[in-house]
Amino acid sequence: MNVHIAKQFDADLENIRSRVLQMGGLVERQIVEAFEALENGDVPLAERVAANDHEVNRHEVELDEACAHLIARRQPAASDLRLIMAVIKTITDLERIGDEAKKIAKRARTLHSGDAPFVPRVELRHVAGVAVDMLRKALDAFARTDLNAAAEVVREDKEVDAEFKAIMRQLITFMMEDPRLISSSLEVLFIAKAVERIGDHAKNISEYVVYMVKGRDVRHIGLEAIEREVAGG
Repeated sequence: MNVHIAKQFDADLENIRSRVLQMGGLVERQIVEAFEALENGDVPLAERVAANDHEVNRHEVELDEACAHLIARRQPAASDLRLIMAVIKTITDLERIGDEAKKIAKRARTLHSGDAPFVPRVELRHVAGVAVDMLRKALDAFARTDLNAAAEVVREDKEVDAEFKAIMRQLITFMMEDPRLISSSLEVLFIAKAVERIGDHAKNISEYVVYMVKGRDVRHIGLEAIEREVAGG
């Protein structure tokens, strides 16, 4: 009986891990499609991305409930409890990434459906690509409990932060030089901020991986301290 219970518990944990990755894939698709709508002026696609946010929310609620039931039924300890806690935190960040994708889609719709002939030419594709790559790596680190991949995501967050600051300076310059660009520049700034927040959430997920494996909360301790923790074996 104990062997059967242990096997069922392992199966339940694996099912939850798989559903987290499924939710992550949905969120990633939301980001990619939001930027596709932005780049191509595809207003119907932007509206679909915004409308599909409820699917991300549904995943979060269902996974939250699954984790709560598993804790109540199995009373997990040690690494199993850390896994469940990491899942609960991860799905919260994934839901917030979904919210950022929805914001990008709404801004894309505003830029391409209104009277906004003056749109500043700002390169967002690269920083968006980095943020999406961070999310993919964070989810891969979660799936494989890969501490090195987790640390790499934390390093990449600094690149996203630096690019956001550069974009913000560029947009401020545009607005100062041409007041007609103020409205659309602010929309682009909100999009860039959403990308920066996506990077932050991906970094958070990577930090939960370190907690899951090492049992150490590495939030707010800085990149060098995280790298030392990862290198510690």
